[in-house]
Amino acid sequence: MLLQVVLVATASWSYGFAQEIPKQSPISITKFQKSARMTCEIQTLEANFDGIIIHWYKQKEGEAPERLLFVSGGKVTIENGFQENRYMVERSSVQKRCVLTIKDIIPDDAAAYYCAYWDPHYFKVFGSGTKLIVSEKGSSPPTNSEILQKKHENQIMYVCLIEKFYPEVIRVTWTDDEKEVTDNVVKGDTWQSTKEDEYSIASWLTVPAENEDKKYYCKYEHEEKKASLPTQVDSVKTAPQEEECKAVFYRDQLMHRAAYLVYMILLLKSSMYYLIILFFIYRMWTSTKHQEKKA
Repeated sequence: MLLQVVLVATASWSYGFAQEIPKQSPISITKFQKSARMTCEIQTLEANFDGIIIHWYKQKEGEAPERLLFVSGGKVTIENGFQENRYMVERSSVQKRCVLTIKDIIPDDAAAYYCAYWDPHYFKVFGSGTKLIVSEKGSSPPTNSEILQKKHENQIMYVCLIEKFYPEVIRVTWTDDEKEVTDNVVKGDTWQSTKEDEYSIASWLTVPAENEDKKYYCKYEHEEKKASLPTQVDSVKTAPQEEECKAVFYRDQLMHRAAYLVYMILLLKSSMYYLIILFFIYRMWTSTKHQEKKA
């Protein structure tokens, strides 16, 4: 998923300040005509949660985010252009939680929704977002999830394969017994399975062979299901050929890279045409000026 506004949330880390990132749930909602309820938790260090102004933003695909509303104390202010009677906000000081409910879902509601607040250092911190999908088709959990492993020289490669789920929104992470693992992790994009409304994804973790006895977990969060797959179980399969695993993982990656290269080539060509046109306009303009001077 995802999205430019999340970068704003992480950019301020470069200044050395640690913010509490709002936790949003669920990761996505698939609804049609009914109501959608999304939660934002801000576990700040401040005792006065009621003093924090909470903002909700809406970002449609390919568009800039726009503020939907903000909550200050017990007052909710809806921005112009949005129907007030369709949005309801609940705020709990004890749980440090803000819940947004959108009533009577319509196609125009399809978007990603983000909660945000200003931290003590005057940086606006955004949550991870909840994607609202407007569809008559209900969501469905993965029909299969497994971990493949392949030993190669002094390394072990684990491939977490999650198949046939809807919608395509999913969050995959690797952890050990203590914390999240981010080094030597590669996550692929989702790809469509044989059916148009089913998606799959794969994520790779590479560890030293000396960590063979250490247990890692592939955790995924989907609208319909959360699960944690351990690496040290009998069900973990050994990949017959490393090339087969790579083929599964890189198939979609190659398609995206090819599309990106085509886009860059077209962009470069259009830029060249633009410069050529400007050059001829400039030549015509200088020629006209020269004739006017002679006259």
